[in-house]
Amino acid sequence: MKLLDVVRRSGRSLRSAKARTILTALAIAVGGFTLTLTLAASNGARSYGNNLIASNFDPSELLVGKDPDLFTNKTSSKPKEYDESITALSNGGGANLQFKRMSVDDIAKLRQNPSIEKVRENYQVTIQYITRQGQKRYTASGEAYNSAQKPELKAGSTPGSDDIAAGTVLLPDDYLGPLGFTSAQDAVGKSITVTVRQPFSTTDIQSLAAQIASGKAQNTQPQPTFQTQTKTFTVSGVTKKPATSFNIGARPILLNQSDAQILNEYTTKGTADYQKFIYVYARVKNGTDPQQLTKVQDQLKSQGFSVQSVKDTQKQITQFIDIMQSIVSVFGVITLIASVFGVVNTQYISVLERTREIGLMKALGMRRRDIRRLFMLEAGWIGFLGGAIGAVLAVLAGLVLNPLITKKLDLGTNRLLIYQPLQIILLIVMLIVIATIAGLLPARKAAKLDPIQALRTE
Repeated sequence: MKLLDVVRRSGRSLRSAKARTILTALAIAVGGFTLTLTLAASNGARSYGNNLIASNFDPSELLVGKDPDLFTNKTSSKPKEYDESITALSNGGGANLQFKRMSVDDIAKLRQNPSIEKVRENYQVTIQYITRQGQKRYTASGEAYNSAQKPELKAGSTPGSDDIAAGTVLLPDDYLGPLGFTSAQDAVGKSITVTVRQPFSTTDIQSLAAQIASGKAQNTQPQPTFQTQTKTFTVSGVTKKPATSFNIGARPILLNQSDAQILNEYTTKGTADYQKFIYVYARVKNGTDPQQLTKVQDQLKSQGFSVQSVKDTQKQITQFIDIMQSIVSVFGVITLIASVFGVVNTQYISVLERTREIGLMKALGMRRRDIRRLFMLEAGWIGFLGGAIGAVLAVLAGLVLNPLITKKLDLGTNRLLIYQPLQIILLIVMLIVIATIAGLLPARKAAKLDPIQALRTE
């Protein structure tokens, strides 16, 4: 019997028991639906992760620090030998992460490296408040402008060079209303003032002691007189929150590198944080060449630096996505295992109901392998229907969910569910193979039936 005839006959057999076929296919469809959505979510997460990296990092730059635990997934809980460069960061769980920091000498050593064309300090500025004439004062933070972050603007323009002009800032749109601007365009070219405060110093202690000695602090809480500095900046652009942003909470004001350095050093002078950084950015010459980037990375590691490339950061994000995908996929696989038993059960029932038919086909000369092939093809058809139904439902779910998720999570143009046709086709093929294998035992039973005994069956 020709294969095409067997395929047609298997299709007719399934149509004659439509309800049972559809119910069995739906059991497979649940697994297909889950796996299709899982693959789509994984694709979307990877795409978002890639956009996140591309929007926040220069691929030719390396993140360079001094602590060996800085760029690892595991950090030691053991006390570290004292070093004045060590700083403690709270992890929110009642413990501190302790890291050695880059010093001025370490940064100078990087700048002397002939393979590095630029070193950029990671300046963070603690601002006491910002305001403008006639407006209230508001808390804020600042950091040096990073051209690799590609900030999205509501108004104004980004510089053509690596830095914005000195004396200018890029202002987050969250401050437009509070500072009395009517629009983003209205803010461009206007002035704002930034006030920073020096840390508690020896002068402050002397002032406090003088208050206590003079008796002024007997009935009031003694207050030190902190030294402050106020600088005026021109708003060159207004930024909006990008969908691919690492910032949590209020976004920082972006400053010129030199301005950020001056303010940072003013607010940290006399403290352990003065001119020290957990990590800095080092741009490699010809850093777009992966081999050159790896070469310099290995060289810096041999010199005692802790180094991470953009590719390493991307791997960490992808690893997390893979773990989540595996967890969700387990549920889909469990559903498929359950549906396999459904296919086996359906085919066994079909063999029992069609015993006389099988006997007649054998009596008319149909070979044993054709009988076996017939029932395996029927199981394969069920797998195809289940996979197709699950995939179609998953795609329809994506059409409904994508806009809702994008709006809820403020993902911009990014989509959390991205479907790739090749993946869906391969998934359906896999379900066909699984269903066909599941139909092997019932098919063997049908092929082994004795035709005389089968024809006698009532």
